[in-house]
Amino acid sequence: MTDIPQPDRRKRLLVPIVVTVVAALVALLAGLGPKLAGGSEQPAPGAPGSTGTSDTTAGSSEQDEQIAALASLARRTPGDPVALGKEDAPVVLVNYSEFQCPFCGKFARDTKPTLVKEYVDKGILRIEWRDFPYLGPESGTAAHAGRAAAEQGKFWEFHDAMFADQQPPNSGKLTEDYLAGVAARIGLDVAKFRKDLADPKLQAKVDQDFTEGQNIGVTGTPAFLVNGNPVIGAQPTETFTRLIEAEAAKAAAAK
Repeated sequence: MTDIPQPDRRKRLLVPIVVTVVAALVALLAGLGPKLAGGSEQPAPGAPGSTGTSDTTAGSSEQDEQIAALASLARRTPGDPVALGKEDAPVVLVNYSEFQCPFCGKFARDTKPTLVKEYVDKGILRIEWRDFPYLGPESGTAAHAGRAAAEQGKFWEFHDAMFADQQPPNSGKLTEDYLAGVAARIGLDVAKFRKDLADPKLQAKVDQDFTEGQNIGVTGTPAFLVNGNPVIGAQPTETFTRLIEAEAAKAAAAK
């Protein structure tokens, strides 16, 4: 039997808090669809990640507590191969994503490069990937393949290659042979990659991410937390830059 990594005590204590938080977040994100559903819809005014304001939500202590609870999901794990940026960056973007999702591909191609250049490379932002393979069996296979690439320190190269030539959802193309071809193109040891595709410990990491997302109400991808502030769908790059800069300013003011 595979030993599934257990969350630390802080995370275990957080789960009931987050479950309670979900109901309030649903209300805050009512204009976005069910729970933290992915897609391209714009945030409702006053929702975390939007550019509007709301007298009933802005600055409320309850909302602050909700955002703080979600912000604590940032792992900041040293040497995490599925994270980009400094462990002590003032802003953490947690990205619940999957390789078959067209909107995830749009974010990866259109927005991530700008965020890396303008914020990750300057030590302001850390991006943490979370697997949320909800679209079907091929999603699960691709997520496991990403973890296999991470074992060789090339998760982000695999990530970029998968989204650069993204296949249609549930096309039947994301086979082990196809994924091994991607691994070969980015310079991985293909024999090790294929072996790691059968490693239950890597599958457990995927499962842990998926469960975490479900626990906070994620139902689709992409879904993001920027220092705990939800941003739903492949929003314009400016939506992310405004929120990152605001959170960075708050962190600087708090020092």
